[in-house]
Amino acid sequence: MNDTIQSNLDTAIKAMDIVKQYGFGSSTITVLNNISITINKGEIVSIVGPSGAGKSTLLNIIGCLDTFQHGYVQVLDQDISPFSYDELATFRNKHIGFIFQMHNLMPEFTALENTMMPLLIRRVSKKEAKHKAFELLENFKMADRAGNKPAELSGGECQRVAVARALITQPDIILADEPTGNLDRKNSDILIELLFNDCKDKGSTAVVVTHDQTIAAKTQRIITLIDGMIQSEIMN
Repeated sequence: MNDTIQSNLDTAIKAMDIVKQYGFGSSTITVLNNISITINKGEIVSIVGPSGAGKSTLLNIIGCLDTFQHGYVQVLDQDISPFSYDELATFRNKHIGFIFQMHNLMPEFTALENTMMPLLIRRVSKKEAKHKAFELLENFKMADRAGNKPAELSGGECQRVAVARALITQPDIILADEPTGNLDRKNSDILIELLFNDCKDKGSTAVVVTHDQTIAAKTQRIITLIDGMIQSEIMN
């Protein structure tokens, strides 16, 4: 680990002086411009800002899904800056759960089977995976829909299954990119309450990118990005 990075038992994510650029021919676009953030373990944080501000790019970088040109990122006391793609994937799969705007459920599998999948990939026994998946679906008020395939579920129900799938491995960090973007107000509120309650119960860290100010207001801290730079940080 870089000697300049000090281990902090309370820090889940620390990004310093992050620069992310994309080249198009002779042109270069700077998406993130010297971004620095620190997120503590167990903290629930929202990232807001207009489209194109760099919110999803920042989420992908701290989630080990993307690389960057300058700066460093420390996740759970690990400097991931020098990691190869394979090392990023291994670290990501062990410690991070993702929730996206599109639920990305596999259409040929039931809600229960979709929820079980991350555990089966980790070679957990089918019996144990099924038990844990059903228990989680019960918590998400989806037990009576466990045998239904995505096409037989509403958009809100599919997204609840997607959240359950992200949480089943009990990741240290949950990263959510517009998780309620396709949902109405009622289903958005239900989903966020279920997600945040689970994070609080288990002490997980959550970072949520959202355009929804109602959701942002329920987080402990709101970080506003504009033009690839942090404009403000507000404690709720």
